[in-house]
Amino acid sequence: MSRTDSARQPAGLAGGARAFGAGRSLRHAVKVLPEHARAHNRSLVLQNLFHHGAMSRADLSRETGLTRVTISDLVAELISDGYVAERGVREASGPGKPAILVDLDREGHRIVGLDLSGTDRFLGAVLTLDGDIVARHGVAAPSDPLDIVDAVVSLARTLVADAHAPVLGIGVGSPGVVDERGVVLTAPNFGWRDVDLAGALTSALALPVLVANDANAAVLAEYTFGGAADDVMLVRVGRGVGSGLLSGGQPMAGSRHAAGEIGHVTVGTDGGPRCVCGKVGCLEAWLSVPAIEERLATAGADRTAILQDAGERLGIALAPIVGALDLSEIVLSGPAELLDGPLAEATVETLRSRTLAEFHDGVRVRMTEHGEDIVLRGAAVMVLSGRLGVS
Repeated sequence: MSRTDSARQPAGLAGGARAFGAGRSLRHAVKVLPEHARAHNRSLVLQNLFHHGAMSRADLSRETGLTRVTISDLVAELISDGYVAERGVREASGPGKPAILVDLDREGHRIVGLDLSGTDRFLGAVLTLDGDIVARHGVAAPSDPLDIVDAVVSLARTLVADAHAPVLGIGVGSPGVVDERGVVLTAPNFGWRDVDLAGALTSALALPVLVANDANAAVLAEYTFGGAADDVMLVRVGRGVGSGLLSGGQPMAGSRHAAGEIGHVTVGTDGGPRCVCGKVGCLEAWLSVPAIEERLATAGADRTAILQDAGERLGIALAPIVGALDLSEIVLSGPAELLDGPLAEATVETLRSRTLAEFHDGVRVRMTEHGEDIVLRGAAVMVLSGRLGVS
């Protein structure tokens, strides 16, 4: 979808959408049931209010194409549910009764976001519905994989206690391949396989929980809060390397939930360091933060050459993806002191030399402006999309 149409085409249905990859099917196999249509219309109203701010019921009717009777009914229901509030009357500009404005009750709920992608700490935040962070907490990442879930649950419990408002849901960005149920199918850096992270958090806190790969969460933040293009790939570099993809404004998850798993693609034919997955020469073994820092710490290391080499290998991995999907933008997320400069420049040069210049010379490679908050804010978008149909 285009950015112009984003307010008219919600990413998911309120209360039942997947956190990532809930794009429209090209071939409809079942009819739309009345309860699904109502959920769609609810999210349509919320989406417009989220992006445009306070509006009258008549404004909402015009923007959504729904009848005024339907809008009045939906707004009354959303006010009763605590998601929408009346905000006074619009200043009169002519004869007639001034219109009453309604808006999201942006202070009525909070969202808890968790980022498990750090090399040595797990980050957490309490966020408003607008993605603003109002409280932060963190915890050291346990070295023993058996202790990680307990640490995550403890951090989430601390954040919920600090929310000071009803919590709409908990969003988690985790390394690894994550399915739609919030089960981490594999996370080599944690030693995890088939860990039901969403189930553990739901059981402990009795709140809705959405879990996604950290890069998939990050690309949602870049799209919703960062103005990214409809065709964008975000490369997340931290403890590992992963990416999140949007094509036509729709998330791409893949049939096995592993779209964007570029970290374990072998780059080059010159061998290289052994990866945590057991293979030799994976992109992650060249590009992850620990891998780069280890090479930079070597006596006599040439910093520029090391960063350029990492950037070239990233470009090698990205070039076929750019060519296949016709991407217009690559966003890098991770330590700016490592990624910005020689590494990003080498990535751009490699992309230019390995794709069709006529079409891909203009591919933009840039750093995210969200810094270390990008996964936390992406976790908030996951909850907004999954619970309210807003993105």
